Amino acid sequence: MNAEIIGIGSELLLGQIANTNAQFISTRLADLGINVFYHTAVGDNSDRLKQVIEIAESRADLLIFTGGLGPTKDDLTKETIAETLNKKLVYNEEAMETIQAYYTKTGAPMSENNRKQALVLDGAEVLRNDNGMAPGMALTENNRTYMLFPGPPKELYPMFTNYAEPYLLSQMKQGDTIVSRVLRFFGIGESRLEADLEDLIDQQTNPTIAPLAGDWEVTLRLTAKSDSKAEAEKLIDETEEKIKKRVGKFLYGYDQTSLAKETFATLEKRNWTISSAESLTGGLFSQQITDLPGASSLFYGGVVCYSNEVKREIGVSNETLEAYGAVSEECAIELARSIRARYNTDVGISFTGVAGPDPSEGKEPGTVFIGVVSPLGEKVISLHLAGNRDAIRKRTAKHGLNTLLNLER
Repeated sequence: MNAEIIGIGSELLLGQIANTNAQFISTRLADLGINVFYHTAVGDNSDRLKQVIEIAESRADLLIFTGGLGPTKDDLTKETIAETLNKKLVYNEEAMETIQAYYTKTGAPMSENNRKQALVLDGAEVLRNDNGMAPGMALTENNRTYMLFPGPPKELYPMFTNYAEPYLLSQMKQGDTIVSRVLRFFGIGESRLEADLEDLIDQQTNPTIAPLAGDWEVTLRLTAKSDSKAEAEKLIDETEEKIKKRVGKFLYGYDQTSLAKETFATLEKRNWTISSAESLTGGLFSQQITDLPGASSLFYGGVVCYSNEVKREIGVSNETLEAYGAVSEECAIELARSIRARYNTDVGISFTGVAGPDPSEGKEPGTVFIGVVSPLGEKVISLHLAGNRDAIRKRTAKHGLNTLLNLER
């Protein structure tokens, strides 16, 4: 299937809300091996929606509509689609019972326009709304599938996962098994990754290779189709091996993991405790570790040491600060040693540098030093990062996690 996702609502065009529904649906469709070639947004206008439908029908065989299923006059999605397909709208008994039960429970009067939400396309498969009133629906007509969903994400997301995905799978070619795997990379930019894998990406057929950058990381989604799960996984394994031979040193995990989760798992596996001294990151590293359940078992504590006075209190010598400055390899390693000793942990990690926007100690923004002291020895990472103040700080914290993952390299 080739899909087009059509978001309906003037608030999308006015920039009042972001179209996160399209992002969510695209991700889910990728897992099913369904191509999404177009995202479209249109206001609450029947004539313009008809034009959008006509264009979408010329280039997609799966049309997914979000929004416009509510009780007000400007909620006109299903009425417009019914007119386009020459279909009647009929009341769905289960949806009507849900709406009536809500008003009975709350004691609020039910106006006549609320009944409108129980209307569905005649002949459509109704997709239950477990978190709201308006049901979704799916209809296959003239070898083309139309799917309608309510706009609120809290209603759409579970409806799509629980009811729409099984419907789509039932419509797909029997015997096709689709398997996806996400490879997560850090320390390599999207452009370099694509350049190193250019021939593999250009030649992709099965599995497909989809690069995506975000949060200063890069991912590759590999999706394979076959008659069996085992065969699809074999195809992905073969492609992954080719990728790892070229950029494997930047690969840190799979699917829904994160640098923080992988670092936590590594420390836990080694039975190591850790403490941190953070200057320019201001506690961002500690936050990523302590966001994870069970962090208290290995993270003993941290200090935000912005001023030189606090650095001295932790244990950095006057001689080091005077000779090399706070933004230096020497300061970073002394901070790591001192915080490790203060909290009696296996690992001490420190962050010092210039986040910007102005230079400090004659060093430009983006100059960063990360110190690590562990049972494997001492290590200092020197970085020159680009970006604004916020980006430099967040990237530095991620580099700290990545440094801990790669202590033996």
